[in-house]
Amino acid sequence: MAGTRYRVGEHNFYNETDYLNAKKDEALIAELRKKTDFRNRKQVHELYSAMQSGKISFVSVLGREFDDEVYETYQALKQQSDEEPQGKKKGKRTKKSQERERISHASEADLEREAQKFLKRRERQRRLFIVACAVVAAVCIGYFGYYQFMASRTQSSYEALAELREKDPGTLPEIQVTVRDEAGEEEIILTVLDEYKTLYNKNRSLIGWLKIDDTNIDYPVMQSPDPDYYLTHNFNQEHDNNGSIFLDPDCDIVHRNTNLILYGHHMRSGKMFGSLDSYSSEAFYEEHKYITFDTIYEKGTYEVMYVFRSRIYNEDEIVFKYYQFIDVDSEQEFYSNMNEMAEMSLYDTGVTAVYGDKLLTLSTCDYREENGRFVVVAKRID
Repeated sequence: MAGTRYRVGEHNFYNETDYLNAKKDEALIAELRKKTDFRNRKQVHELYSAMQSGKISFVSVLGREFDDEVYETYQALKQQSDEEPQGKKKGKRTKKSQERERISHASEADLEREAQKFLKRRERQRRLFIVACAVVAAVCIGYFGYYQFMASRTQSSYEALAELREKDPGTLPEIQVTVRDEAGEEEIILTVLDEYKTLYNKNRSLIGWLKIDDTNIDYPVMQSPDPDYYLTHNFNQEHDNNGSIFLDPDCDIVHRNTNLILYGHHMRSGKMFGSLDSYSSEAFYEEHKYITFDTIYEKGTYEVMYVFRSRIYNEDEIVFKYYQFIDVDSEQEFYSNMNEMAEMSLYDTGVTAVYGDKLLTLSTCDYREENGRFVVVAKRID
């Protein structure tokens, strides 16, 4: 959506939410490394079991990489133990056996002192482990509680906005917006649709409304010159990790571009574009072929054409970058872009576009790869 703004270790992140998730995982991983001896199969197995059961969980690519590391380490230690000859095991003098031998030659008083020291050391380790677990649990519970609170607040807020949209505007006066034509020479007067008058008066950054029937995608669409603002702010301009659905700042609903690109977070709660990747199923597509996207000035219906996965590429990579496809300079460029997306599409919808058609692209994160994106492209039919 925007250029690289954050970095954790070797990973780049393009929004504050992913960055904060990565920092939390980084801190948790550091704590786990301190208290786990990765040469001890039992400790590694206990850590791996805790991760598998969900007692320890992660929310970013750092966590997934650490999960792989723990699994591979455990398998290597297990294989090494299984392959070690039994005779060698019996003949090998471990540190523990050497310690027992030394203690056996000590006096009873020395033995008692050694035992007390050992017990005290184990008790300190146990207490430290309990404290560490309590701290991690408190942080996780606090984060989960905050996440649930924000999700609930967001849901209530957008339900209220939907009610305002459907409410009869009554005696609200007509709202007209004066803009320049595409050449910048003449003035054009546009009238805000009745259902968006109240919402437009609350926030002039409103540019439309997006809805997909039988899904939770039923949201106002915002636009700001700052491409990152609505990543972390809701309609009421409050800080909100759910963000908002927003239009690419380079797009223009008045002097209509070839392709309007809408972005939204892929929230695990299902909010925003959290359910957009349901389109990866052709069966889901068959039941949800049409998307409603109204601007505040006119209504619009779109038919889904392409569904694909992509990612944010480096600037020097020569490859089709869907997020740069807003306008085209020629008919040839238009059809070249159509062919690129058709080849990437997960399935063939049978829907095509011709030069001059107006398109709508919905984009969200795809956690299958770093900087991955899940994309749905539709063309306007009404």
